[in-house]
Amino acid sequence: MNLANKLTIFRIILVPIMVLIPFLGIEGKIYGIPITYLLVDLIFILASITDKLDGYIARKKNQITTFGKFLDPLADKILVLTAMIMLVEMQKLPAWIPIIVLSREFIISGYRLIVVEKGGKVISASKWGKLKTVTQMIAIILAFLDVNAFGECFLGLLRGSDFVLNLTVTVMMIIQTIATIFSGIDYLKGGQKFFKKS
Repeated sequence: MNLANKLTIFRIILVPIMVLIPFLGIEGKIYGIPITYLLVDLIFILASITDKLDGYIARKKNQITTFGKFLDPLADKILVLTAMIMLVEMQKLPAWIPIIVLSREFIISGYRLIVVEKGGKVISASKWGKLKTVTQMIAIILAFLDVNAFGECFLGLLRGSDFVLNLTVTVMMIIQTIATIFSGIDYLKGGQKFFKKS
């Protein structure tokens, strides 16, 4: 097994560790942020770095494998959706956001299988897809640092740095949700011809 695939597996291993952190009963805060949130965030950041690193290594060293093509996007989805579900449980994120993301992933995964089965190539990520990925990562990383719930900045309850952080998280989450929807539409449009043939 090559290094790129090992990093992908390592990313998947980090997910249950991230989930277990809140159950360890770690108390205390740093700059008003619970240490638990900081630890989860650090693990998420580490996992996100391995996402970029394994792709870079696979391309540079020509280590692209079928196993990697299958596991890498799966590891990304597991990581992002786990983080979002944790944020919902922490009451930092409304459930409708991960529901949209999860629905999109199910639809596109099924769609890709059909396109490949009919002899098509996997549709590459559009600008919407790239925007989704960037805003998603930023939103999740900042959300673990934000002690307030999604959208509280619009209620006039927050001031100073709390307001700025909450506004940034809220706006980034909204942008990534919009980008998730439009990137999904782009995928569906890109493979229309394979459905017309059938």
